[in-house]
Amino acid sequence: MMNRKACLEVLKTHITDEIVISAYSTAHDWLAINDRPLNYFSFGAMGLASSHALGMALAHPDRRVVVLDGDGSLLMNLGSLVTIAAQKPKNLVHMVWHNSSYEANGGHPLPNPATDFAGIARSSGIGKVFKISEMANFEQQIGSILKEEGPVFAEMIIEQGPLGPRSYTEMYSPARRKALRAALGAD
Repeated sequence: MMNRKACLEVLKTHITDEIVISAYSTAHDWLAINDRPLNYFSFGAMGLASSHALGMALAHPDRRVVVLDGDGSLLMNLGSLVTIAAQKPKNLVHMVWHNSSYEANGGHPLPNPATDFAGIARSSGIGKVFKISEMANFEQQIGSILKEEGPVFAEMIIEQGPLGPRSYTEMYSPARRKALRAALGAD
């Protein structure tokens, strides 16, 4: 089992001009590790990070889009996997951090902690699927996973992170949204 923050530190070394979409607990960690204009934070409607990522990938086919999704969040919108497989965005990498809990909501366990998200993605029609549970494997594979032609799905088996109240105020700041729009050339 891996530590999400340690994985994100490694991921940071591979991120250049990609759009990174993150949700809930992972978003807090990612913001602390790699605050940058091309970060998009998905909050308010659990489960929509994968849908936001698909929309971003289709709207910006010239940019790689990496979504940092949670297992509980993806359970709220499993249908997005079928839609992603049907649309076949070549620039989308969907990473799911599987800690078997709704961490952002107090750490309540998933209804089935043994859910095989990689298997669900594969069954949905996503051809490039990875499942990683050891840090050495993550360090070795993440660079090539990010370069694969999408859609790509990667399930990371991680330990539960810290629980506690989190403020999403900074992630919703108008300045942050304006910086993202400018980085995408939308201003």
